[in-house]
Amino acid sequence: METLANLESFVRSAEFGSFSTAARRLGLTPAAVSRNVATLEANLKLRLFQRSTRRLTLTEAGERFLLSIRDHLESLQGAISEASNDDAEPAGVLKLSMSPTFGAEYILPTLPEFMRRYPRIKPEWMFDNRQVDLIAEGYDAAIGGGFDLTPGIIARTLASAHIIAVASPSYMRDRIPPYDPSGLMELDGIVMRSAKTGRIRQWQMRNVEGREQPATLKERIVLNDPAAMRSAALLGLGVAMIAKPDALPYLDNRQLVRLIPAWYADAGPISIYYANRTLLPTKTRVFIDFISDVFQRQEWPTRFAGTLG
Repeated sequence: METLANLESFVRSAEFGSFSTAARRLGLTPAAVSRNVATLEANLKLRLFQRSTRRLTLTEAGERFLLSIRDHLESLQGAISEASNDDAEPAGVLKLSMSPTFGAEYILPTLPEFMRRYPRIKPEWMFDNRQVDLIAEGYDAAIGGGFDLTPGIIARTLASAHIIAVASPSYMRDRIPPYDPSGLMELDGIVMRSAKTGRIRQWQMRNVEGREQPATLKERIVLNDPAAMRSAALLGLGVAMIAKPDALPYLDNRQLVRLIPAWYADAGPISIYYANRTLLPTKTRVFIDFISDVFQRQEWPTRFAGTLG
């Protein structure tokens, strides 16, 4: 019978492609992880890794073995965690990734309530303008949109991410508001160049009746960050197409106005992403339930919807 340490050393080494990285994740020395894997190979009479000075690569037998045990190992770890913490408070480091703007404005303000409820959980919250690799980088969860659902990752939808057209009252003071998306071309556009594709982001807008039109903006200012686009709009430099959550505080205080309010573009859902495990760690499960409850209490799914003009 293999020990849990041998199996866990193998799985983490396969995920990270390195004994050293797996050792840091497990709190062991690289020599101990290497020794555990070697013991497992000897017991199974199989070579699980091709070793080189730069990276570990699974053999064909190693790939089959990883597929056969990974989910079972996660379930076993979860069962042990649940049993040992059955009567205890949720505890441990909760590593979370989210976008800087949305995370700072909506998720971070929930932290005092979360810490009052779960004082033994230590938040380690990272603000990233990128899609992190939850498993390889050791994250418990991520909040955002547009993540590729790689094997082993699932998403729980929190709200829709709708894109709307906004400008400052000062910019619109002597201008005629457009009637539909075609009228946006007459105004100065604050547009976004995608870091991933290098192209200007284009949006297809729709209205509540289901009609669709492209929103083509005059490329007056080109930026690569939604928060910078919002700031440029607040400065009276033109029209920006940004997510309604990013615009909402400034619509409420009238520093921004929404143009063509019957129209919006759909950027997909805002979701919380986490590893697909039969038994989640308690710290992760309570956070998922907590943040889902916050979204409902704050009525964010309704307030973030572009259909609410």
